[in-house]
Amino acid sequence: MTDTDGKKNNGDKKEDQPKREFKEDVVDTQHSMTIGGAEISYTATAGNLVLKEEVEEGDEKKDGPKPVASIFYTAYTKNDVEDPITRPVTFAFNGGPGSSSVWLHLGALGPRRVYMDEIGNPPPPPFQLVDNPYSLLDVTDLVFIDPVSTGYSRAVPGEKPSQFHNITKDIESVGEFIRLFLTRARRWASPKFLIGESYGTTRGAGLAGHLQERHGLDLNGIMLVSSVLDFKTLSFHPGNDIPYILYLPTFTATAWYHKRLPDDLQSDLGAALAESKKFAQNEYSVALLKGNTLGADERAAIVRRMARLTGLDPTFIERSDLRVSDSRFFKELLREEGKTVGRLDSRFTGLDRDSAGEGAEHDPSLSMIMGPYTAMLNDYMRRELNFENDLPYEILSSRVYPWSYDKYENQYVYVAETLREAINRNPHLKVFVANGYYDLATPYFATEYTFSHLGLDPSLDANISMGYYEAGHMMYIHLDSLIKLKADLANFIQDARP
Repeated sequence: MTDTDGKKNNGDKKEDQPKREFKEDVVDTQHSMTIGGAEISYTATAGNLVLKEEVEEGDEKKDGPKPVASIFYTAYTKNDVEDPITRPVTFAFNGGPGSSSVWLHLGALGPRRVYMDEIGNPPPPPFQLVDNPYSLLDVTDLVFIDPVSTGYSRAVPGEKPSQFHNITKDIESVGEFIRLFLTRARRWASPKFLIGESYGTTRGAGLAGHLQERHGLDLNGIMLVSSVLDFKTLSFHPGNDIPYILYLPTFTATAWYHKRLPDDLQSDLGAALAESKKFAQNEYSVALLKGNTLGADERAAIVRRMARLTGLDPTFIERSDLRVSDSRFFKELLREEGKTVGRLDSRFTGLDRDSAGEGAEHDPSLSMIMGPYTAMLNDYMRRELNFENDLPYEILSSRVYPWSYDKYENQYVYVAETLREAINRNPHLKVFVANGYYDLATPYFATEYTFSHLGLDPSLDANISMGYYEAGHMMYIHLDSLIKLKADLANFIQDARP
């Protein structure tokens, strides 16, 4: 690049370019709604908060803390509270990694939700938002966080977004947002809660330890929706038999829903799940442990029981070496009908071009909700919250990949130990775990396995509680499950606060 006089122009060098500011933009709007028969007026705040890193002494840059990222958030604060310090504040985020907070925000917790039918099916477009009478706003203020590269959150110009795309920096940046928000809102003395979904539960467990160690911040409670704290429970890799065992009860639940079980099991979901779990913990786990030393008669018996409990053809089970992965199950259960079952919610089915294929073309349960939630989020931000931003709101961002798990190199990610340590250090910390029976992304038996191996002292066992719902990963799209989830979360917060 040259000037008109022919002299070389170094303006394209990073250090010579003008510094681009990343300003904070916050918009407050006033609203009201009814929850439990009581009218609630509240302030909705949509905006971004800029995270900064302190400059080390001796650093050549001496213009103060360096901006590194802009975090977008939506907060809801109940008005007319006599003493805000006594009111709980809950920080919410989804997972992915790469997911914005739209699902918990407009599906379960916020004052507005995407309209779906009672089962969870969307209407034809255009879609609509409705008041959410099952919002948690009656018991806690809410702050929905979009991690870097999701929603409207971005690394500031000049900073590499990839630095935030790893398990450690993600926890640190979300933790810094929480610290700064509490400081500015003067809410350090309030009861404090986290709620995360899916990979957000991984983040939540990590935050429990990070907030304690880095900021001396003790939480009252953590709510884990569709939990994964131990990645080996979900990883269908050669040599790791654990997920085959832990997925089996959810295979049974799915087969029950689609009426693929024998009559005696089909009559009672609870009985079917109890038999499946008992078989998985005993005969099936022993059979996989034996490997090729398993006797022919034993193997045949295992095949018969698996066929009974999964609705799959015995020959398919035999050819799969007794090990049916999630991706094969999606395709195989309803193959004769030319349908696949959903990963996030196996109640829902989809169609593929190739009925004889090995895996599903898409997850029908994600395809079903993606359009309604995307449309309503974008409309809601401008129409109701008056937040103007021309950036694409990244619902599920592919920008975060490859995601780094460098801290866990050559091992499975395991944050359950971080959660155990956090509870040991703060015995008042309570944990609630929400599980969907039809969740084939984070199956409930895998979560039970993780918590039964947590290693807590028996005196702290009561700190952990669980809820179960007849829906999937995002159980709140099912109306009856949303109603139950609201009651469970509200009771948990009331019990965990001072």
